[in-house]
Amino acid sequence: MSADVRLETVWIRFGDFVAARDVSLHIQDGEFFTILGPSGCGKTTLLRAVSGFLTPSEGRVLIGGEDMAGIGPNRRPTALIFQNLALFPLMTIWENITFSLEVKGVGIKERRKRAAELLELIALKGHGDKMVSELSGGQKQRVAIARALCAQPQVLLLDEPLSALDLKLRQHMRTELRAIQQQVGITFIYITHDQGEALTMSDNVAVMREGIVEQVSDGTTIYDEPDTSFVASFVGENNRFVGKVARISAGIAEVNTEDGVLRARCSTNPQSAVSKGDDVFVFVRPESVRFLDGAPTDNQFKAKVYHEEFEGNLWQVFLDLASSQKRVKMSYVNDGSITPHSADTEVAIGFSERAAIALPRGPLAAE
Repeated sequence: MSADVRLETVWIRFGDFVAARDVSLHIQDGEFFTILGPSGCGKTTLLRAVSGFLTPSEGRVLIGGEDMAGIGPNRRPTALIFQNLALFPLMTIWENITFSLEVKGVGIKERRKRAAELLELIALKGHGDKMVSELSGGQKQRVAIARALCAQPQVLLLDEPLSALDLKLRQHMRTELRAIQQQVGITFIYITHDQGEALTMSDNVAVMREGIVEQVSDGTTIYDEPDTSFVASFVGENNRFVGKVARISAGIAEVNTEDGVLRARCSTNPQSAVSKGDDVFVFVRPESVRFLDGAPTDNQFKAKVYHEEFEGNLWQVFLDLASSQKRVKMSYVNDGSITPHSADTEVAIGFSERAAIALPRGPLAAE
């Protein structure tokens, strides 16, 4: 069983500080929904409002169509994985995982069986009789995930549950979490600052900044069609050019910059529209920048290689534009087709107008 979650014009204040500002979200029944943002943006505050540990200063939280006002955490159809885990130190691992079943009066045989299934899922098979103190930080994190899943809530709330895991295990667990969510159909609300987690697992993502929801959409749209300068600068990497719109034709803006006139597509979101004379940022992803080798494209530059970084599957190339000495980053797949460049090599680079987007100037993510 699952439930949808609605936040209706939610404000959360702590004295003069506003942690959440006029937030309205509709998280569909059975959806994997992620709230993504930097530390201090208010994402955990919203999660605690859904769980009942915080009461909104204004607005409403509804779960399954029921207003949660006055309903405490223990009576809501939610389970929350805390950042500090809150495991029971005097219980074994399998007892921690199945504690919710014990409260419900489920027999030990069934609890043991369920614990074994979840222990295998979280790659801790055979660890059920250990104590919490015998586990590493990453193992404790996985036990907390299993314990929350064992309760089979209508809405599962996860506050950066994979942050203590190493990279490969984190990648494995996010795949498993997504598979579990799809199998059981539970609504997941997931909090993270990790863009890879958000884009990989989520049906939809809400990007937050300083208590404000900047954009809500699926991961592909968030990445390819950012609505604001903050979203463009926070989600993934982007090269940024500063300029003023000279003209717009057929959805393409011509922008005067210190590196010449750049051509970039305009946002299809009316709230992100730009007009002639507007101050804008032009964003282009590193993977959209290419060596030209004589082939023309919409935006072209002469540049000098500063240095290159080898990452196995990728080369990261840092270049200084001849026109302004602006540092530009490009990424290309290590398929053997491009010979590495030595420092100070002069090259021609460029990108198409469709690969760049012009957005109104606004707040940017911290560098």
